Amino acid sequence: MNYIDIFLEALSAEKGRSQKTLAAYGSDLHHAQDTIGNLLTATDSDIQNYLSGLSDKPSSIARKASSLRTFYKFLMLEKIITKNPTTNLELPKRGRALPKYLSMEEIELLISSADDIKTSIRLRCMIELLYASGLRVSELCELPLSANLGDKLLIHGKGAKERLVPMHEAAQDALHKWLDARGDIDSKYVFPSNGATGHITRDGFFKILKKCAVLAGIDPHRVSPHVLRHSFASHLLAGGANLRVIQTMLGHEDISTTQIYTHVLPEKLRDTVESAHPLAHNEIKDI
Repeated sequence: MNYIDIFLEALSAEKGRSQKTLAAYGSDLHHAQDTIGNLLTATDSDIQNYLSGLSDKPSSIARKASSLRTFYKFLMLEKIITKNPTTNLELPKRGRALPKYLSMEEIELLISSADDIKTSIRLRCMIELLYASGLRVSELCELPLSANLGDKLLIHGKGAKERLVPMHEAAQDALHKWLDARGDIDSKYVFPSNGATGHITRDGFFKILKKCAVLAGIDPHRVSPHVLRHSFASHLLAGGANLRVIQTMLGHEDISTTQIYTHVLPEKLRDTVESAHPLAHNEIKDI
């Protein structure tokens, strides 16, 4: 009896899963079965060794592990097996992917190329703010007028946590120009839209940014709002900024999330940052 097919039929009938999802489950389970053998008699070690031996991307390994967990949960509920070999399953530890970022010259090209886009004043403002303050794309698109404090922005980030992020003069100037061009539109958002959200969407900004990258002669696959956020942090760190300050500006809960940026620096700069890191524990007063 083919229990993988029975499992997939149950997912389709009871859970209403899409054909794409069912195909992914089927592919994962058949791959595991081809490697391990009979999944009904597989042990904890068999499953753990199978996942540890995979050379896939971490996200693919996590998906295969999830497929196996769901499959064995189904087998337990149906009383086909009496012990679940994925109960104490641990995913193999993999190094975190390094953040992708643009060079300072590429950022300058991107900003100058915004002038060739129809909505140039708005686009230039959005790029300047992302690169100047390291905002998340959602924070940028949903930025309220009340966030503008002149030389700083008051950001409501993840978990409703507030943080103040500074803007350099070029970003302040770009924001002033956009607000002048925006005029007295009846909207609480800095970047309003006629859409359902009332503000420019992430997808809308993403598409315009890609077009801007093409005009700048930069591979559009290398450019995204998050890449600009990474560029902001990487360039600050390379310039000698305090890691704790960067953590605060990015709105990271844990310093370990910010420390990933030390790995994109040249060796000499990385050593400087690491040696100076204890100073980062001092209280931040100006941000």
